[in-house]
Amino acid sequence: MYDPTRLAALVAVAEAGSITRAAARLGYTAPALSQQLAKLEREAGAPLLVRHHRGARLTAAGELLAGRARRVLDEMEQARHELAGLAGLSGGRLRVGTFTTAGIHLLPPVLSAFRRAHPDVELAVTDYEPPDGVAAVAAGEVDLALSHAYEPAAAATTPPPGVVSEPLLVEELVLITAVGQVLADGSGRLPVTELAGRPLISSAPTHPPRRGVESALAEAGALPAVVCESPGYALVCALVSAGIGMAVVPEMVAAMSPTPLSVRLLEPASFRRTISVVHRGDRTSAAAATLRALLRSGFGRAAASP
Repeated sequence: MYDPTRLAALVAVAEAGSITRAAARLGYTAPALSQQLAKLEREAGAPLLVRHHRGARLTAAGELLAGRARRVLDEMEQARHELAGLAGLSGGRLRVGTFTTAGIHLLPPVLSAFRRAHPDVELAVTDYEPPDGVAAVAAGEVDLALSHAYEPAAAATTPPPGVVSEPLLVEELVLITAVGQVLADGSGRLPVTELAGRPLISSAPTHPPRRGVESALAEAGALPAVVCESPGYALVCALVSAGIGMAVVPEMVAAMSPTPLSVRLLEPASFRRTISVVHRGDRTSAAAATLRALLRSGFGRAAASP
């Protein structure tokens, strides 16, 4: 077995035509490089260099070994890049799933920080309305996904085997109304029972994670009067702002709405949404683990019950 360092020294001399110039290129002193070449000659069992007053040239054995060495060193360099790619930080592809709210308001700055640190990793982002992102992680369609769960929940769900759900952020659900409506007055918490008989805009029929919340509101007499056949909150907020009805939405949705709204906290404060990152645990790539760490720091609030 030939030492790769000595093979690189031989190739450098072949290209530079001089031990002194080759040593400068490799960061050695000329005597140190000469020692490496002498050891390589002993390993090869034949003279590899002929020294002369203008430098050095390779013997026939040296040319043969240098040609092979170039291919070996190229393969080793390629292997280094491929291993770095497998680690997920110097190449490869990171596939991220997200739902609309997080994808618009939370994910972009985190992905920007990741891209600055690891520009060689290709990013792919796919929109999944929860709980579809969980299934996508389990199926290997994405490396990780942002998902959410509402409380009260219609039924508790557990991730598929091998899939881990890591809470990132807990936010309350709040009441939004058009500016100037009667329930917009006051700064205290509004009892949920005050919503009885009010026109409540809801996307629950096509939004399974919210069914538990809708059921709890229905028990308080707040029945949907206008139903949006879309899980997107932008349409809900626009209808509320136009005075068509009111809605119960996450704090983030209310804060980021482009349309003017009034916001009230609710009583009890048990209506909330937990945003989580879903991944494959120990099977997660280094790139996915790095993004998870950025998500934990970038979301700004601890994932703990209020």
